[in-house]
Amino acid sequence: MRKSKVAVIKTTPERVLEDIDRLCELAGDTNFISVNNPTIVKSNVSWHFYYPSSNTTPWQLEGVIRRLKKIGCNDIVAVENNTVVTNALKGEIFNKFNPIFEKYTIPKLYNFEKRDITWEIYKPKAGMLALHKIYPEGIKIPSYFIGKNIVHLPTMKTHIYTTTTGAMKNAFGGLLNTRRHYTHSVIHETLVDLLQIQKEIHSGIFAMMDGTICGSGPGPRTLKPVEKDYILASGDQVAIDAVSAKMMGFEPLSIKYINLAHQVGLGVGDVRDIEIVGEDISSVNFRFTVGDNLASRVGDLLWFGPLKRFQKFFFHTPFVYIFVFGSAVYHDYFWYPIFGKRVVKQFEVTKWGQLFKKY
Repeated sequence: MRKSKVAVIKTTPERVLEDIDRLCELAGDTNFISVNNPTIVKSNVSWHFYYPSSNTTPWQLEGVIRRLKKIGCNDIVAVENNTVVTNALKGEIFNKFNPIFEKYTIPKLYNFEKRDITWEIYKPKAGMLALHKIYPEGIKIPSYFIGKNIVHLPTMKTHIYTTTTGAMKNAFGGLLNTRRHYTHSVIHETLVDLLQIQKEIHSGIFAMMDGTICGSGPGPRTLKPVEKDYILASGDQVAIDAVSAKMMGFEPLSIKYINLAHQVGLGVGDVRDIEIVGEDISSVNFRFTVGDNLASRVGDLLWFGPLKRFQKFFFHTPFVYIFVFGSAVYHDYFWYPIFGKRVVKQFEVTKWGQLFKKY
C-alpha cells in the first residue's frame, strides 16, 4: 500500500517563498489539487491581533498563492470566517494579509452568517460521529465550498482543547458557522466529521503548515512563540497533523482526533506509515506543552467538567454572550496589553520579525 507523504524542510526568511514552492512540489500538490477548478485559500486567524505563532504568516500566504498560480490555478479566492471572539476583517489587517491579496489580485469572501456566502443543509454520505447530534435540524455548510479545491494554511501550535491544532482543525473555522462553539464538548469527533465532509464536497484538499514560528502553551492564542524554521505540506490532512504533533513532542495516536481519523481511514496518523520527504526529522522533539490559562480553566469546567450537563443553557442561549464578553475582556484587554505586546516587541527583532515588518 502506498504511504501518505508529508514534506518537511527547514527554511530562512531570505528563501522562504522559494522553499514553499519546493515544499509543495515535494508533497505532490498537483496530485491533490484540480487546477481547472476554483481554489479556496483558507487561512488560520485564531486571533485578530497580530501574535506570532497564533495565525497564518504573510510569507506562508504569499508563498502558497505564488505556488498555486505557478501550477495553473488561476481562480483563487481567500475565505475567512468570524468566530464569536475573533474578527476576520481585523485579522487580515493586523496580520498583513491585505497587501498580498492586492498584489496577486485575490478576491475575499467571508463565510459567516448573513454576509457574502449562503449556507445550505448538507446530508453527508458517510455516517457522522457527532455533528448529526449537535445539529439535529441539519448540518449547514457554505454553498460556495462545494466542488472547489481547498488549501489550508495552519500553523504548528498547541491547543487547550485538542492538544495540537493544524490542518484538520483549520476546517473548523470554515465549514461551520458562528455557532460552532456548540461542538466543543465533542471537538475531536467534530474534526473527524468535518474532514469526512471535506472529502465529499471538495475537488481537492491540500495543506501547507507554517512552523517557522511555532507556539507552545495554552493555544491557540496565549502561546509562547518559538523559532523553529520548519515548513510542512501534505495532501493528507491526518498525516500532516500527525507529523506536526510528533515534531512538537506528542505521540500522534494518543491525540483523539488524529487517532479517530486514522481508525476510520480518512488519513494516516501512524508516523511509521508516513513517507517524510525533505528533512530528516527522526530526532526532532520540541518538547512542547499545553498548559492552561484562565479561559481554558473556565472552558474545562463548562465543556468537560461537572457543569457539562448545563452547557446548552450556557452556550445555546443568549447567556453565551456573557462568556463571549469575558473571553474578549480577558484576551484582548488584559492578556494582550500586559503580556502579548511584550512578546510581539521581543519578536520584532528576530529574523522572522524583521520579515513580518517588510510586509
